[in-house]
Amino acid sequence: MSSLQQPVSPMTPPTTPPVSKPAQRQATRGYRKTDFYRHARHVHSWLSAFAFLVLMFFSLTGLLLNHPEWFESDTGPEQVQQLRLSPAVLQRIAPLENPTDQVLAEVRGQSPLLGRLKSSERIDDEWMVRLEGPMGQTDLTLDIQTGQIDVVTSAATVVSTLNDLHRGKNVGSTWRWLIDISAVLILLLSFAGYILFFSLKKRLSTSLWLTGTSVFFVFILFYFGAF
Repeated sequence: MSSLQQPVSPMTPPTTPPVSKPAQRQATRGYRKTDFYRHARHVHSWLSAFAFLVLMFFSLTGLLLNHPEWFESDTGPEQVQQLRLSPAVLQRIAPLENPTDQVLAEVRGQSPLLGRLKSSERIDDEWMVRLEGPMGQTDLTLDIQTGQIDVVTSAATVVSTLNDLHRGKNVGSTWRWLIDISAVLILLLSFAGYILFFSLKKRLSTSLWLTGTSVFFVFILFYFGAF
């Protein structure tokens, strides 16, 4: 009895798709100068939208701050009103060494106030509190014996509000954080711009000359303007 034997083909290992030469060069070349410049362009474009808005704001408010003579006054007309604390409230705050928070809470329940707490002090039978903020200021004078409070409120003008925001004067922590973040972003934007500026090899000498000339003129202006 004869049996038919089928020929057995040898096992062939699986084949991997060939890797293109550009991909091989990309994997083996590492981080090059062209990659650095490309990333600098990305950083410069990403930061431009926000940083330019912030830069325009602080440029405008800096111009207004540098020319206060363009405007008549930094504050609007004063509004004066008299309030009175009840005997029960006076009795409650009498033993307190510093009743500023309680006085402000009572006054805010009767009239809106402008600004944040700046200072408070007691002179004889009067307790004086001063509030300041970008939107205006308020002065409170409390007669501890009678409970009468004189409230003087001065609303800020639009220009003085912008000036205080520019300087970070009498503002909250959120605006201070915004100023710090804006400063860091503008520095990064400027640094990325200078990297791109010096990446043009054909214009390297011109870039160096313009940079040196700019630094020289800024120094001259600072020297004659500050001394």
